[in-house]
Amino acid sequence: MHKINPVVISLLLVSFFVSCNNSGQTQTGKLLSTDSVQNINQLPARSGFIDTINGKPTDLYILKNSSGTTLAITNYGGRFVSLLVPDKNGRLRDVVVGFKTLEEFINSTEAYFGATIGRVGNRIAKGKFSIDGKEYTLFTNNGPNTLHGGKKGFQAVVWDAQQSNDSTLILSYLSKDGEEGFPGNLDVKVTYALNQRNQVTINYEATTDKKTVVNLTNHAFFNLNGEGSGTINDHLLQINADAYTPVDATLIPTGKIEPVAGTPFDFTKPLTIGARLDTTGNTQLRYGKGYDHNFVLRSTAIGGLHPAATIVGNQSGIVLEVATTEPGLQFYGGNFMQSQNTFKGGSKDDFRTAFCLETQHFPDAPNQPSFQNILLAPGNTYRSSSVYKFSLQQ
Repeated sequence: MHKINPVVISLLLVSFFVSCNNSGQTQTGKLLSTDSVQNINQLPARSGFIDTINGKPTDLYILKNSSGTTLAITNYGGRFVSLLVPDKNGRLRDVVVGFKTLEEFINSTEAYFGATIGRVGNRIAKGKFSIDGKEYTLFTNNGPNTLHGGKKGFQAVVWDAQQSNDSTLILSYLSKDGEEGFPGNLDVKVTYALNQRNQVTINYEATTDKKTVVNLTNHAFFNLNGEGSGTINDHLLQINADAYTPVDATLIPTGKIEPVAGTPFDFTKPLTIGARLDTTGNTQLRYGKGYDHNFVLRSTAIGGLHPAATIVGNQSGIVLEVATTEPGLQFYGGNFMQSQNTFKGGSKDDFRTAFCLETQHFPDAPNQPSFQNILLAPGNTYRSSSVYKFSLQQ
């Protein structure tokens, strides 16, 4: 089993931003120079993403930096298609699973690979919520509940794209009043940026002309060892959370916030994902078929963001640190992957071969009085930021 010093991981979380001023090296590892990175072309062809859907053009947009890190995004669903990152041997590994054509994303049995999620990420109980005494009804697409915005969430729309350089992409979308049952015309802008320190920043903004609910996130499916490398259960994970929100059998939070101590949800110290993954012995893991739960992040902020998680690819040596302005983090361990789709490199989407770290407000927040609300009123602006930083294990 691959191990890393727990003290090192703890230092990674604390030093996430204060160490970023040195462009050549960070506390989490030494970034490789262009000369030491083998230029392995793993990006899908742009031609596979050029199309027109509902009268709007789709394309593939590329962000890159001098270390070789390259992020490919399609404006269909605001999706991460590929993310090439230098590994410990100087080779670029694609750490985001996905498909090589737009058609494959559209036809996938998994709707959310790499996508921007909205209007409301995660679940809303029984597809209902109320604002000022008025009840709104949504499409229920996850058993009795609404998941990730309903039948046609933001993952299935074409965003307007604006790219003026190699480091930044802006996607915007107007979600009209009544779309998927949500009130208000919601004007959304998502900015994706890649810098020279191998940080991918996602900034979300939204305004509305009527009171509504908003909870945006990104649903990238990661495997830090690369697509086709097998299970993610040997990745080493630490989550900056002392508590989590337990769920019922339909994965709706009970409304309680419970400590992770003494449970399989305790990732306060580095632990492999699979170390306590006994779905028969724990009711919560049985409900989610593994990890599919919201973690209550510690609120220690650094420049408005706070460390959320650190995870290490046991084969690649690639370290991913996540920081966010959000109070919660959904850790999903790929429990519903069923080998029904073929990824861009030729491997199947096998059980637990990718994970998600979705920054968010808590699930079912509109129906849970004890959770921070996600109400957005006219005249206010919804803002959320998350940073995904890549480096190498020392």
